[in-house]
Amino acid sequence: MAPTKERAPRVSRNPDLIRGIGKFSKSQMYHKKGIWAIKAKNGGVFPRHDPKPKPETAAEKPPKFYPADDVKKPLRNKHKPKQTKLRASITPGTVLILLAGRFKGKRVVFLKQLPSGLLLVTGPFKINGVPLRRVNQAYVIGTSTKVDISGVNVDNLDDKYFSKEAPKRRAREKANSLSQTRRRKRRYLSRRKMTRKQWTLH
Repeated sequence: MAPTKERAPRVSRNPDLIRGIGKFSKSQMYHKKGIWAIKAKNGGVFPRHDPKPKPETAAEKPPKFYPADDVKKPLRNKHKPKQTKLRASITPGTVLILLAGRFKGKRVVFLKQLPSGLLLVTGPFKINGVPLRRVNQAYVIGTSTKVDISGVNVDNLDDKYFSKEAPKRRAREKANSLSQTRRRKRRYLSRRKMTRKQWTLH
């Protein structure tokens, strides 16, 4: 590979004597730059290039109709929901005290944190009547009491377990009838009872 030549640093033709004042005057720089030769070549007039014409754009017609009300355009939001950070004092098997809701004041056992960030807890139901529930950790107090739940498998429990079955669009009219609503409710409750028996702590 051929050796590259080192470029000499660029030096101004009119170095500053002090900041803001050059060594040569305006007329001296006129001759040093050779502008006089360019003017002499063009009949004593410095050449000027006319700007290129811009392409004509078609005039946009105003809309025939416009909305009577001002509609706010929602801002773009790139925020992606993340799982809430679990408190260090809350670990699987920790006994918690509920601070709000139907079972306010009850003690429950923490099983795991769901993907939504909510806590999966149980009384268990056999002892104090608290079934499997989802609770926000802001509404619980952690205690120093721990329960061994190594024999309990809660891997199959997630947020879908707590969601009710919604009827499809085609069957929505039939599902609105009282009998269909009762049947759907009975199926939901029976499924919850079976799961409650399966996951009850002993």
